[in-house]
Parts: sequence; structure tokens; C-alpha cells
Amino acid sequence: MKKHDIKIIFTDIDMTLYSHRTKRVPESAIKAIHELRKKGIKLFLCSGRNFYLIRKTGILDIIEYDGLITMNGANAIIGDKIIYKYPIPSEVVDALIKFSKRLRFGLTLIEENEGHINYVDDHVISAHEKYGTRFPQPRSYPDHYDRVVYQMIAFCDELDESLFLPHLKNCKSARWDEYAVDIMLKDSDKAKGILAVLQYYGYKPENAMSLGDNPNDIEMLQFTGISVAMGNAIKEVKEVADYITDDIDDDGWAKSMKHFGLID
Repeated sequence: MKKHDIKIIFTDIDMTLYSHRTKRVPESAIKAIHELRKKGIKLFLCSGRNFYLIRKTGILDIIEYDGLITMNGANAIIGDKIIYKYPIPSEVVDALIKFSKRLRFGLTLIEENEGHINYVDDHVISAHEKYGTRFPQPRSYPDHYDRVVYQMIAFCDELDESLFLPHLKNCKSARWDEYAVDIMLKDSDKAKGILAVLQYYGYKPENAMSLGDNPNDIEMLQFTGISVAMGNAIKEVKEVADYITDDIDDDGWAKSMKHFGLID
């Protein structure tokens, strides 16, 4: 693929652009992004987090960007405008709340600008410590949750997940820790949010490049014209990518831009 075909880049944040080991974005990636945008190539940050949690990392003050795909594709944001929304039906949210209470695991419900958790234990604390985040404001959930939810995180092991997932209508999971798993609608993923952005600008998938490292990045990597797996990515992600770059802390992000001739 010729370099002038790429007009827009979609990058995962955690352990793709933001290192949990160094707690920063590599300087080489910051410089690469500056060079890309000088050439007119747009950059979108794509995360399982909502806008509020992305902002709390501080990354939005460091990176030049054009927009965000949040909550694993449930929102697409350009500027201060949400151009795409895909909430989870309330009956699905209510069903998982019941399982959370019955099986005694923490459940985070993520809304547009905030999130809440009903139960904090060692699994919740451990998962958040690994990713350098703080768990949201605890609150008890009523049996019927009357707020709009876009994503849910169950802090449980695979056994508990196997007990509730078959009972959640039209849902799938993406595990990101031994005791933490994202729950979302089967037809919701980062690629859906990307599609909304491409349609907004009049671009095609072949005009897009994506970078990721975890299971919730797979659909995004399969959808865009060029896909890059970080050197620290899991095996399943590397298997679907067009190119495997170096580890995040070995300047892998910037090196992938040079590999495809997008920067000098």
C-alpha cells in the first residue's frame, strides 16, 4: 500500500501509545504524531475507557489528536460533538447487576461522562493498579438501573464469566485482566466507531491505519487498510495484524510509522 493512501490513524491507548511501565507516552511517539499531523494525517485515540477516564490519564494534554473512539466503539467523538452512540439496553444492564449481586463481584457501569462501581475487592484494586487507574465512585445499584450505559466491566474470573455471559442477550466479552472483563454488545466494537468516523470524513477503510495490543483491538485491526500489532501485543492480535512492530517502550509506535513511510 502506498503511503498517500493513509489519511487517518486509529490507535489504542493502553500499552499501545501509553506505557504502563513508564507511565508515559514515548517521546518518539509524540514527535511522530506531530509529524503526521503536519502532513495532514488525522489521529484518533481508541479506548475501552470513556472520555472521563481517558482525560484522567493526562494523555489528552500531551497528544495532538482529532477525535476519540471511546468505550470500545460505543461513542465516536470529533471535537466536542458525539457523532455516534450505541448504548446497552437497560434489560441487559439489569441482568448483569443481578449476577454481580449474586456472585459477589465488582461491576463498573460506564456512562457517557462518568462511571460507577458497586463493590470493591482485591480483584478490583489489583486490576486498576496494573493499569494505573483509580476505580470509579462506589455506589449501590438498584435492581433497575435507569441511566444510559455504554459499557460494563465485570471484575471476576473466567468461571464467573461463564455463568453469566450466556444469559446476557446479544453480548460478548473482551478480557483484559485475569479478574477483569469488558462486557459489550456483540455487534459493538472499535470498528463500528471507526466506521462512523470514516463516513463523517468521506474516507474508506483503506485510507485508515490502526494499532493495538489487546483482544478489544482485533475488530479494529481487521477493519482498517493497514493494521499494526505492538511487539508487546498478545498472540491473537499479532495473528491478525499486517505488521508487528517493536514493544511500546522500544519506540514501536514511531517505528511502525517509519516502516510504512508515513514519517521520515
